[in-house]
Amino acid sequence: MTKIIFSGFGGQGVLMMGYVLATSGMYEDKHVTYLPSYGAEVRGGTANCTVTVSDEPIASPVASFPDFAVLMNTPSLMKFEGRIKTGGTVFLNSDLVELRPKRSDIQVVAIPVNTIAVKLGSIRGANMVMIGAFIQKTGLVALKSVVKSVKSIFETKGAKVHKMNRAAIQEGAAFKTV
Repeated sequence: MTKIIFSGFGGQGVLMMGYVLATSGMYEDKHVTYLPSYGAEVRGGTANCTVTVSDEPIASPVASFPDFAVLMNTPSLMKFEGRIKTGGTVFLNSDLVELRPKRSDIQVVAIPVNTIAVKLGSIRGANMVMIGAFIQKTGLVALKSVVKSVKSIFETKGAKVHKMNRAAIQEGAAFKTV
C-alpha cells in the first residue's frame, strides 16, 4: 500500500494530480482512494489531497505518514515535511520551493515544473509535468495509464488540451532527477 499527499496553492492543479493518479490506478485494476481537501479561498488558498494505491483493499483513505509528498509550494513543505514516512520521498516544485527539507531520512526530488511548463506553452501544465516526473520516478502506475486517464478527464476540452497535457506528462517523465 502506497500513500501520497499532493499539496500546493489552489489553482496549481494539485487536486487534479491526485485525481489523475487515482483514476490511473483504477485503469490498472488497483484499489485506490482519493481524498481532497482545500481551504475556503480555493484559488490561491491551500489545497491538498491524499491518494492511496494498493493491490489489496484499503481500510482508510487517511495518510498520516505518507510514502510520498508532491509539494508545489513552500507552505506545503512546511506543513507536510514532518509527516513524510522515514525513507519516503518528497517531490518539490523547485521553481517555487527554494527551501529544502531539513530531514536527512527522506529523499528529495526537485523539479522546475513551472519552467518546463512555460517552455511547453502554458504554466497551467506544471501539474502534468510533475505527475509525469512522479510516475517515472516511482513506477506506481504505468505512464500509459496516466495518459489514458488525462485523455478521459479532459476529453471535452478538445485535442489541443490533450496534446498539451500529454506533452507535459512526457516532459516530466523525461526530466532527469539526481
